[in-house]
Amino acid sequence: MKRTSPPCLLVVFGASGDLAKRKLLPALFHLAGQDLLNANFTILGFARTPMDDAQFRAQTLAGMREHATSEHNGGFDEQRWAEFAACLFYQTGNYDDLASFETLAQRVAEIDKARQTKGNYLFYLATPPNVFISITALLKEVGLAQAANDGWTRIIIEKPFGHDLATAQELNEHLLHVFDEKQIYRIDHYLGKETVQNILVFRFGNGIFEPIWNRNYVDHVQITVSESLGVGARGGYYDKSGAIRDMVQNHMMQLVALTAMEPPVTYDAESVRNQKVNVLRSILPIDPLEVNKWVVRAQYGAGNVHDEMIPGYLETEDIPPNSTTETFLAWKLEIDNWRWNGVPFYVRTGKALPSKVTDIKVMFRRPPLMYFGSRQGQRHQARNTITLRIQPDESIILSFDAKLPGPQLDVKQVNMDFTYSKTFGDTIAEAYERLLLDAMLGDSTLFIRRDETELAWDRVTNVLEGWAIQEEILRKRGKTLQLPQYEAGTWGPLESDDLLAKSGHHWRNP
Repeated sequence: MKRTSPPCLLVVFGASGDLAKRKLLPALFHLAGQDLLNANFTILGFARTPMDDAQFRAQTLAGMREHATSEHNGGFDEQRWAEFAACLFYQTGNYDDLASFETLAQRVAEIDKARQTKGNYLFYLATPPNVFISITALLKEVGLAQAANDGWTRIIIEKPFGHDLATAQELNEHLLHVFDEKQIYRIDHYLGKETVQNILVFRFGNGIFEPIWNRNYVDHVQITVSESLGVGARGGYYDKSGAIRDMVQNHMMQLVALTAMEPPVTYDAESVRNQKVNVLRSILPIDPLEVNKWVVRAQYGAGNVHDEMIPGYLETEDIPPNSTTETFLAWKLEIDNWRWNGVPFYVRTGKALPSKVTDIKVMFRRPPLMYFGSRQGQRHQARNTITLRIQPDESIILSFDAKLPGPQLDVKQVNMDFTYSKTFGDTIAEAYERLLLDAMLGDSTLFIRRDETELAWDRVTNVLEGWAIQEEILRKRGKTLQLPQYEAGTWGPLESDDLLAKSGHHWRNP
């Protein structure tokens, strides 16, 4: 059944920025092209950059021509753009200035009346996190935080959601003084990807897979989020976050939760998020003094990726030469519950790796007897594997053993695969399309609840505390920490391989 948004006014803070230009506005344009937006849907951009409505429309058009011309929406539709442009407006202002927000409130009221958006307001914070508190506080002060009459008010907040557990809790406490929890939509765009959503359908909708998704049949799980680029021009930002904050606390913890969660009682927001919270709560916290037993961190050195030389992290612009920020992280997680006790979940992420890939590999136990040898007389050691490929080439691959043709009994691992593009054509929606529409419809299933983000930060903060203790011990000894190095274009440091080898496992590289 087609889901169409109600009439509403979307206010995008940071509307002149990169996220709005590359992702948000093209996603909304695609939704309009599928007739999923109400005829009275309206966008009001707000940013510090001086512009009027006409200039904002011209800037948006330039972005659309660059970012909204994929086969997904059949190319750029000039007629559709003319209709879409009529719903675009812009307001210049500062994020910490009361007068700017008083003017914004007046403009919102005028547009609401003219466009008949019925008092339904969705605010999107596509801004740096250092202005989250000022924006939301001023929204409350000018009376925009709570709905009036029969309308509704919601707010979408981009990551990073805090810098550690304490700052995440502080931000949550502030937000809950301004909004109700049901109004707050903490977004992680990974949850809008088709293959991520398909994890639950694959697990719980298929009678052949659901019974084997547990410790009795699964040996271990590997989750990889790799990027082939280095930090490039983002060095100043990245050095303050690192891999654990940039990827693990949000994207990877969500992938762990979806892979490991119990079936929800019903498929609604609270039931799904309750089960995700139970998984995060079951992840064994690390003793900070034993962090090296569970976590490996490293930095990339100079190397070649796709025929392009990448300078080492410490030689990159805006990176201090003594930086201890990790560009690679591997973590052995243990989930202490009935389903997964004794099954390690290995997660890794890194910059300047051989390819840009996100996948989940569920590695099954071997049969009790290995009857079939190779030509060399060695036991065949491959495992049955289910690979859930999130990006690129969204797919699900089942790997199993088959006999090679010929008079000898030789075995080879083969694949059966389902690929979205081959089966459904090039119709996969961008993640932001699904998430924006869900927020307008009031469906928070694919958004992150307060306790989810705080539990993820709690486990991550244990690691951060362990690293801080290490560096403090070295400092007192007059030494400085030097992270392991890996050559750009390789799959990380040897220490990452050793982390798995201790349990008789090894990484299965994409």
